Amino acid sequence: KADLEAWMRRSGDGFFPVSFAEAAGDDIPVLYLLLAEGGAPESYRLDVARGKITVTAPDAAGLFYGLQSLGQLAERCGRRIPAVVIEDAPRFGYRGFMLDVSRHFRDKEFVERQLDLMARYKLNRFHWHLTDGAGWRIEIKKYPALTDIAAWRPYPDWEGWNFGGKRYCHRDDPAAAGGYYTQDDIREVVEYARALHIEVIPEIEMPGHSEEVLAVYPELSCSGKPYTDSDFCIGNEQTFEFLESVLSEVIGLFPSEYIHIGGDECPKQSWTSCPACQQRIRNERLEHENELQSYFVHRIEKWLNARGRNLIGWDEILEGGISKTATIMSWRGADGGVAAAKAGNQVIMTPNTHCYLDYFQTQEPERLEPLGIGGYVPVRKVYSFDPYDRLSSAEQSCIQGVQGNIWTEYIASFAHAQHMALPRLAALAEVGWACDRRDFGDFTRRM
Repeated sequence: KADLEAWMRRSGDGFFPVSFAEAAGDDIPVLYLLLAEGGAPESYRLDVARGKITVTAPDAAGLFYGLQSLGQLAERCGRRIPAVVIEDAPRFGYRGFMLDVSRHFRDKEFVERQLDLMARYKLNRFHWHLTDGAGWRIEIKKYPALTDIAAWRPYPDWEGWNFGGKRYCHRDDPAAAGGYYTQDDIREVVEYARALHIEVIPEIEMPGHSEEVLAVYPELSCSGKPYTDSDFCIGNEQTFEFLESVLSEVIGLFPSEYIHIGGDECPKQSWTSCPACQQRIRNERLEHENELQSYFVHRIEKWLNARGRNLIGWDEILEGGISKTATIMSWRGADGGVAAAKAGNQVIMTPNTHCYLDYFQTQEPERLEPLGIGGYVPVRKVYSFDPYDRLSSAEQSCIQGVQGNIWTEYIASFAHAQHMALPRLAALAEVGWACDRRDFGDFTRRM
């Protein structure tokens, strides 16, 4: 109740199309919010009649989403909202949006505006990509060099860093660009999201995409030298001591069911010539480096499970074998998700063919769009996505939901980020919510 009241009080800040007020006359209908048993999680019923509007739901999230629909009616119709009855429930329990803040750091106010946008479209999982080779963005008190050095680059943007030597610098360097979130910032964002019925899922990249960590803690790499490796040394017990210490602070900040460990695009090349990694392969009776990564993922998963959390990773963690309890986020097309679902694993579908919102939206990007990473994912293609394609009825139960991703290599401004997100994020929100009721012509008219 307190969360809904607080949200309704701030609904007149210009972002939401209507404001709520105490009734002052007969011309203002009375709004009732009722919790009632029965119905699917996050479902709601909206009844609009003369003088009375009622939202009924089995939980607070349902009431919240009923209010979002009421606001959408008001945005379309103004003060004369039609008398309607809407009974609605989401298709998937996981409806996500991922924001990469490693390539280009975004302050907490920017993140909170994205959470507002998500709430408006009934999205409920915010995947926060906090670490990668381009920069470490979360305060870890045990390892201050991560935010004193690994969060800062002597380049104005990602391109300068990526093509200019991939170096880092101290935060006090006059050329330093970057930033990070303090633990208090993280707590504020997590609470802000919770009040909007959004769960925040942190991603801490491992064992690859870790150049920034190994530049400041080179003893965790296979070579022992900074600016040499991008993968943690899996044969080194210090690696696990470091990662478990980091994750201990992370799970103290994020109450989410999932902790995302990345696991993508790991070259594994350094492991082939590393005596410690090769000894680990022999000791664990592994066949090759793919199984070494699998050993790593299993070990981190057991550590998380022992603390009441579940592991999620990109589809590369399928290579070498995974446990039945790991969740796969399929990005290299849908094949990884299909394979995982057929094996009985839980899956979040986020294929780059339909869900990568950093890809171009037009076939003439050089004339019509800002500089980007490439690819072509128009809004029609996003809207056409079928997360159940190639799956039997039984296998479809493994699909937990969908997610749109924005990687920010070339996205350095608020305006550019919003250009990439909308209207495609709205289209994906309907994929996650609307089941078989989708109609692209109707969607474009509404947008």
